[in-house]
Amino acid sequence: MIGANGEGKSNLLESVELLGCLRSHRTASDRDLIQHGQSSCQVRASTGSGDQLALHLRRSGGRMAQRNGKVLDRQLDLLGSLRCVGFSALDLELVRGEPAGRRQWLDRVVLQLEPVYGDLLSRYGRLLRQRSQLLRRGLGGGDLQGLLDAFDLQMAVIGTRLQRRRSRAIRRLEPLAAAWQARLSGGRECLELEYQGGAQVGGEDAEDPWREALLAQLQQQRGEEQRLGQCTVGPHRDELGLMLAGQGARRYGSAGQQRTLVLALKLAELELVGTVLGEPPLLLLDDVLAELDPERQQLLLEAVGEGHQCLVSATHLGAFSGGWQAQSQLVHMRAGQISVHNHLW
Repeated sequence: MIGANGEGKSNLLESVELLGCLRSHRTASDRDLIQHGQSSCQVRASTGSGDQLALHLRRSGGRMAQRNGKVLDRQLDLLGSLRCVGFSALDLELVRGEPAGRRQWLDRVVLQLEPVYGDLLSRYGRLLRQRSQLLRRGLGGGDLQGLLDAFDLQMAVIGTRLQRRRSRAIRRLEPLAAAWQARLSGGRECLELEYQGGAQVGGEDAEDPWREALLAQLQQQRGEEQRLGQCTVGPHRDELGLMLAGQGARRYGSAGQQRTLVLALKLAELELVGTVLGEPPLLLLDDVLAELDPERQQLLLEAVGEGHQCLVSATHLGAFSGGWQAQSQLVHMRAGQISVHNHLW
């Protein structure tokens, strides 16, 4: 997809991402996705399997998801019809930004592998909000402690299920990401991933030790949490460590190394989801080539051109080799309008 800056290329890719993941990498607010002056918007798509998908967003709040004209009881039921992995310049915040961004990326990966994970996230989010409100308001003595005990038991159960799934995903992603980092850097860089969960039990995959460890942490930190009026322990505070040659990439990695690291993570996600589900997701590359030097541009295009369907945005065609041009369809974007060439280049 070719077009000048500001013509709407990123909006189109973001629409695909929203329909596939129910989230935008750019914003958590639906209001930011709706055109200024409009009360609602709609994203629709037809998939290769024949499904007709639609997602309606309202400025006043609330969403409505449809598949083949039928309104779904939950928007989460739309997941699985269109799987995609996206990368844009904003994704550099995966390395440079705060832990919340890395948790959100990891959650998106797990959600594609296990749609039930969405229910766990929602349940944990509700428990976290309710427990935080209880800590801020407070009650008299024994009443408060009894309620906190009940919340801690529930949070330990749900939190453990989240943390174990995250940890399993990291163990599967790490060798794939390390291989991509080595390939994209010409073998010069060694990547390691580490799930830094506060209640993580090393070497254990059974649920009971994880739950007991998280429950003990919640009880241990209760006095401090009551003083602060917020929850300081649980999956919402976990971190994903990114190391290059044993050093933190956020602090010590160069700009080029950080860009390559994000690409390695995204390509590892693409490979893992494709392997587990038997069909590779759609790959969305939003003006990524502008962020890479010519050598890494070619390495990336060669890598993603091997058996993946891609939507790629760019301002010009200079970086695309003859092989890519022979297998691709060109789409022009101008002022939000698309003109499609119905033939390959």
